[in-house]
Amino acid sequence: MSDTFDDLQTSYGRCLQQGKFIARFYEIFMASHPEVPALFKDTDFSKQHIALRRGISAAIAHAGGSTLTKRTMEQVACAHSRGGHAPVPPALYPYWTEALLVAIREHDPAYDLALEQRWRKALEHTMRHFVQRY
Repeated sequence: MSDTFDDLQTSYGRCLQQGKFIARFYEIFMASHPEVPALFKDTDFSKQHIALRRGISAAIAHAGGSTLTKRTMEQVACAHSRGGHAPVPPALYPYWTEALLVAIREHDPAYDLALEQRWRKALEHTMRHFVQRY
């Protein structure tokens, strides 16, 4: 049986219940590296918050082997590829991951080191997918 990362969907749900999770993530991410704010210069953040909210859940499912998220993950990877409408240099993915983990730590009352390692494992799977398609 494969790992579906259901515990991460539960963790993510706890984060969203705390409110302002997505906004806090962007606050942390924007401050994480000098190149990051420029990636969002023409961004409609109301739409971006919705996209990220869905994207995190899809990334968890993708890491768990879900075929239902394959198309979504391909679309996101294409958008963030070198030729996409919102290219993200692979060197910035670790900043994204760390910003997300800080936001999770702040918003999930059940956060601990074991859960962080599970998040890292799932996020690494998705980031590797994006970097391969860059």
